[in-house]
Amino acid sequence: MFDERFTDDHRMFRKAVRDWCDREIVPRAEEFERNELTPREIFRRAGELGFLGARFPESAGGSGGDFWFTVCWAEELARAGLAGTAMGLLVQSDMATPVIGALGTREQIDEFLKPALTGEKIAALGVTEPGAGSDVASIRTTARRDGDDYIIDGAKTYITNGTQADFITLAVRTDPDAKPNWAGISLVLFPTNTKGFSIGRKLKKLGNHSSDTAELHFDGCRIPRRYLLGEENHGFVYIMRNFQGERLVGALTAAAGARRVWERSLEYGQQRQAFGKPIIKFQVWKHHFVDMLTELDAGTALAYMAADKYDRHLRDPARNADATREISQAKLYCAEMAQRVIDRCLQFHGGMGYMEEYFIARSWRDTRLISIGGGTSEVMKEIISKYIGL
Repeated sequence: MFDERFTDDHRMFRKAVRDWCDREIVPRAEEFERNELTPREIFRRAGELGFLGARFPESAGGSGGDFWFTVCWAEELARAGLAGTAMGLLVQSDMATPVIGALGTREQIDEFLKPALTGEKIAALGVTEPGAGSDVASIRTTARRDGDDYIIDGAKTYITNGTQADFITLAVRTDPDAKPNWAGISLVLFPTNTKGFSIGRKLKKLGNHSSDTAELHFDGCRIPRRYLLGEENHGFVYIMRNFQGERLVGALTAAAGARRVWERSLEYGQQRQAFGKPIIKFQVWKHHFVDMLTELDAGTALAYMAADKYDRHLRDPARNADATREISQAKLYCAEMAQRVIDRCLQFHGGMGYMEEYFIARSWRDTRLISIGGGTSEVMKEIISKYIGL
């Protein structure tokens, strides 16, 4: 239905990602879930195959592709059915690193971005704090100037890749007296081998078990001011721009993951017999599957509309308006839709759907995060309401 969006290069890339997932991720799903970690060699392998840098310019170590390569990458990771691993890899490719490509100096690109795209270094994005989740303007982690250095104190929480990250794209407060408060935030690149840095708890999550999520602590950590990304005290704007790619990836993975659950559930319904016929033949379930497919197609269309506008904006920001409204709508709809679809598919499986050994249980748990992470559904509604003048 949506194939006209993709060139032969996109299709070849998609096939390569799918084959890799089937070969190197899906067979190890239980291991990753049990260890609550996607091992470092998976990041290195994704880098070696060119997946992490597909849409970055060649000058930064990427392949120079457009955002539709990210669409293929995100959708195929979601179809693999291991949302924690998908999240860890997407933080690496589309959340912690694009802002380095956009703002980084040549030195920063060489030291941080290039090894992230090869998978040599693992990246994390450090924004959320114990007292500041969606309210980014209220972060309290400070970066105080001291000569040619910053001294960083504070804490972050719910940080994906937090236990094994080599560096963090870190939001800090550089002007504690700024009015309004969002005007005093900056972004810095923070190597995790810095003295005074420590990992707190590795957090236990409801789902997405194959990713590591951690609390991080900064106690008098000294980093050079050359690790500042962009301009000092402009970090809030950079973070909001960066969120657009993260939220769009969330919408894409939600729709693609739910579609794969729908497909697998349909296969199950054609094989499972009840009262002398396949259960998919009962009218109530035929109608449910039609409803779900309609929602899936609507969500994919909304996400692709946002992706198209976002891709055009990335290629020529001066001529093409940003896609904040469309991305927010896609994130809102796809996150809520995926939960409805997967919950209905679990019901369709009956008792089997409630068993941890079957894929549907993990999908049901994992999908619950999407309406929370990267900006809650309620925040998406606030953003959209402003764009329509409410």
